[in-house]
Amino acid sequence: MKTFPAAILAPLLIWAQAGDPAALSGAAAQLAGEKRFAEAEELWRRALNLAPGFVPALFNLGYMHFSQQEFAKAEPLLARAAQANPEDFNTRFVLGATLLKLNRRIDALRQWRAALARNPGNVKLMQILCIEYSKGRYFREAAEIAAQALRLRPEDANLYFLGIKAYQDSGDDEAAFDLAAKAAAKFPDSGRANFEYAFQLQKLQRVEESLPFLKKAMAAEPFYEEPFFHYGELLMRQNRSQEAIPYLRAAIKNRPDYIAARMALAKALLNSRKEREAIAEVEAAIGIDAKSPQPHLLLSQIYFRLGDEERAREAKERSLRLRRENPALLEAVQGRPFPEER
Repeated sequence: MKTFPAAILAPLLIWAQAGDPAALSGAAAQLAGEKRFAEAEELWRRALNLAPGFVPALFNLGYMHFSQQEFAKAEPLLARAAQANPEDFNTRFVLGATLLKLNRRIDALRQWRAALARNPGNVKLMQILCIEYSKGRYFREAAEIAAQALRLRPEDANLYFLGIKAYQDSGDDEAAFDLAAKAAAKFPDSGRANFEYAFQLQKLQRVEESLPFLKKAMAAEPFYEEPFFHYGELLMRQNRSQEAIPYLRAAIKNRPDYIAARMALAKALLNSRKEREAIAEVEAAIGIDAKSPQPHLLLSQIYFRLGDEERAREAKERSLRLRRENPALLEAVQGRPFPEER
């Protein structure tokens, strides 16, 4: 927003009374900069009464509402600004952010796609698009935009990680593996890069090859939960539950809400004949996500081992009820194509 020195604001306001939309909009920007939002809105509205398609008034008033988290008020103004000036990157970018706040992800993505077409080198927007495509399960589009960003900025490690996930989600395991291998070679001191490569190797059953990379990941980033969790799970698959426990505890220490790690730890404790400690971990998982049926099923198994058939039955029935009430929780996430604009 363009602002004016206080010394010329008063004459500007006088000029604005003559009915000049630009002067009204400039004075409104000054008032908004002074946090006199109601007065600013009045002047912008006055400018729009004079010139309904005046883009500075439409955008700045819309942006003011966006900044105040008044997204429903911001959206029609920004939409009008985009219609009046369709080539403006900033308008489409803010309009996309507004639409996302209004839970209109497809519309938001369309505006961001249009913004990127006007500024095709904007890697920040590519990152946003990649993340939001993935949240919407438009995995193929996420992978394509991640690859586009990497071509522009091949030294950015975070873009490799976005790309690996996007390829993995889209079902292109070969591309995910290749990118993870490149990341591990390019960023040998990165815990995340070493973990991503180790994970891809494990998916191919190349377990022994993955171990050095998992150990490097844990040493490089001791507060990153994933390598500890996956190393603990690997030990459990080798029937080394007692050895797995400290790694799984480290994963939980790094991320207390990591339900998968708590469930794995509970199973490791159960295999180590530490039933009461296992119950505590399962109950902690239930406290994090009460709708998940899996912790209750494991709890049923633990109580059955302890000989408490009544509690075992109650936990199993609760698991079955939650499974019926929330079937989507147990379904694999499926990708879908981005809808064509009608």
